[in-house]
Amino acid sequence: MLGTYFTFPELLIWIPFITGIVAIFIKNTKSLKTFALLSSIVTLVVSIISLFYADIAHHPEYFYFNNVSYVWMPYIGSSFSVGLDGMGFLVTFLTAFSYPLIFATTFKTEYKNANAFFALMLLSQAGIMGVFVATDALLFYFFWELALIPLYFLCSRWGGEKRVQATFKFFVYTFLGSLLMLVGIIYVYVHTTSISPNSAHSFSLNSFYSVLLSPHQQNWLFWLFFIAFAVKIPIFPLHTWQPDVYEQSNYPSVMVLSGIMVKMGVFGMIRWLLPVFPAAVVKYNHFVIVLCVIGILYASCIALYQNDLKRFVAWSSIAHLGLMGAAIFSVNSLGLQGVMLEMLNHGINILALWIIVDIIEKKTGVRKISELSGLALKSPALAIFLVIIAFANIALPLSNSFVSEFLMLNGLFEFNKWFAAFACLGIVLSAVYMLTMVQKTFYGKTNALTAQVSKISAGQGIVLFVLVVAVLALGIYPEPVIHLTQSTVTNILSKLIIK
Repeated sequence: MLGTYFTFPELLIWIPFITGIVAIFIKNTKSLKTFALLSSIVTLVVSIISLFYADIAHHPEYFYFNNVSYVWMPYIGSSFSVGLDGMGFLVTFLTAFSYPLIFATTFKTEYKNANAFFALMLLSQAGIMGVFVATDALLFYFFWELALIPLYFLCSRWGGEKRVQATFKFFVYTFLGSLLMLVGIIYVYVHTTSISPNSAHSFSLNSFYSVLLSPHQQNWLFWLFFIAFAVKIPIFPLHTWQPDVYEQSNYPSVMVLSGIMVKMGVFGMIRWLLPVFPAAVVKYNHFVIVLCVIGILYASCIALYQNDLKRFVAWSSIAHLGLMGAAIFSVNSLGLQGVMLEMLNHGINILALWIIVDIIEKKTGVRKISELSGLALKSPALAIFLVIIAFANIALPLSNSFVSEFLMLNGLFEFNKWFAAFACLGIVLSAVYMLTMVQKTFYGKTNALTAQVSKISAGQGIVLFVLVVAVLALGIYPEPVIHLTQSTVTNILSKLIIK
């Protein structure tokens, strides 16, 4: 058996980590790109295979795929403990699924110091995977920071003219948030008990879930963790770094940031925030939802007037992630189920949008919506792909986001009908700005920039086809994903009993 010597959560970390180190020493650019692509494909295969090793029979309430724990720092009660439940599988699969598509669609793009670029890309994948599989709080924090470092250099070294200023803001926001979370982790840790003879306390997930904290303690600890996760998502008003970073970053980096890395914040809230601080969640959920709803409406209104395609996608993403944040704090099964499904769906949709924007900029040399028109006449296949993805982004029936956003809105309605009503307004606005963008860029007469645009390549077409198939498949039959995450939803809600 594959899992005899290595477990699947370990492999999901070690494959990109080791290949990332190896990539540093590969000088031939074509060989390097092929190596990175093959590494990501292997990781994807491992992610898919891991599903078939689910031990649901023995752990129906909270199942793991090869959960394992190794001695790491026994004297402080920390271990290299990793595992996968349904939610973990979903986000690790999203990560594994995205990287081959990113490498494939940008295969012909040339980068200075390509070995460093691809090494950092693979190392970022290792860090993100570690966040999603860690079942030890200190290990979780370690990978949380490890994922940040490669992406900081990717954005700051291979980006636009203002990349240094933008990435510095990103670093400050995320570093301060991480520092607050570290303080919170240490405080919770000293209030845990441990069964280990080597330590009086423990960083294990179960120890954090069972720790006894007073409502007063939970109230201020809640904000330490919340700010760290809210910055990553991001939730209003901690969102200001995102449009600037997205605008100035290279496309592979921004695909990782928006498609995968923001899910770290959503994941952290569900895995670590809700179960550990239930009293604070109950006390502050109304306030947090208000922030999220404001973010939905604010970002949607800003998106309506965006002329730069990168900033347009950034503001659109903020609006959709705001709905996910609101649904998390509705603290009911419908809302949480919808969020978990939307993590996958949003990742697929936003990745497809970025690929299309990348293709448009490469073919025309511009990103301004006002300078683009008639692209459908020159590249009808690209127009079809964009229309399908646009429909998915506005949650049209039979698209993947329809089911997940329907569940999130139902969960929000169950919590408070007025919050749900304002969130629905955000969806209406998303239809307006998304369809307006499609109409302005792809329809009408061609101009001097768009008249010479060629059709998309076979490779680009295959990548977009795969994403469109995923959109339709998850829209028509989302049941397997819902079933996969149901036990995680049940487990998280069972922890939301005020201690």
